[in-house]
Amino acid sequence: MTYVLWIVQVLLSLTFLLAGSTKFMMTVEQMNSMAKIPLPGWLIHFIGIYEILGAIGLILPWALNIKPKLTPIAACGLVIIMIGAVTLTVAGGDILPALFPLIVGLLAIFVAWGRFRMLPKLS
Repeated sequence: MTYVLWIVQVLLSLTFLLAGSTKFMMTVEQMNSMAKIPLPGWLIHFIGIYEILGAIGLILPWALNIKPKLTPIAACGLVIIMIGAVTLTVAGGDILPALFPLIVGLLAIFVAWGRFRMLPKLS
């Protein structure tokens, strides 16, 4: 189970690093031209920052054993972002493209569940 969680964490981390950094490499106009529902620039950058922080939070706390409870918390935060992504995609009239953020969100739920289970129990 540990190996599966690590594989999913690394893949999710790479996905969110790419998605978050893209929000800063492209202009707001370019981002909105690809979207059915345009978002304000501050919101796009806000989401990008938290995708990058979430990607870091999926790996470093657990790998370095420094506050490992931050890893499942980061996964929960990314689930919230994916709920928003699915909602906006479906609201824009695209059902099939909403499957990607849905699957990514489900994988983040899996990481949160798995890592919460592996946290040391306090007695």
